[in-house]
Amino acid sequence: MHALEPEEDAVSLAMTRSEREAFLADLHVGVLSVQEDRHGPLTVPIWYSYAPGGTVNIITGAGTRKAQRIAAAGRFSLCAQTETPPYRYVSVEGPVVATDSPVDPDERRDLAYRYLGQEFGDLYLQATAARDASSVAIRMQPASWLTTDFTKEFGS
Repeated sequence: MHALEPEEDAVSLAMTRSEREAFLADLHVGVLSVQEDRHGPLTVPIWYSYAPGGTVNIITGAGTRKAQRIAAAGRFSLCAQTETPPYRYVSVEGPVVATDSPVDPDERRDLAYRYLGQEFGDLYLQATAARDASSVAIRMQPASWLTTDFTKEFGS
């Protein structure tokens, strides 16, 4: 066997389409990256929503650096991961297919409840109500995926 050939019993750590979509749809704080001129990419944590087969959706202020960079680039990347071993992650990248403003109040509420639950979600929505008018929902269509699931290595 040549050194560059995979071993016969090597286990693929890649997720299947249904595994990666289910993982991305699960609750994770995402890490968004977008091209930034004359610098490395802008990389920030963000809440997001996703349903299998759909778009990756984020809500942010229209005047934020990330919204401006996404508008200029026309695309962004998002990575979601587990925080405990054995680790798993999904990284997805693609073009922006829509930017909606104003943001549907139900979508904003659903995102707050997803990350904070109803009680703290309601408090968050009240505390940030003044920012509603300047928020945008940005929708990215996944075009390329990179995944790893280390549970497959351990037979979990």
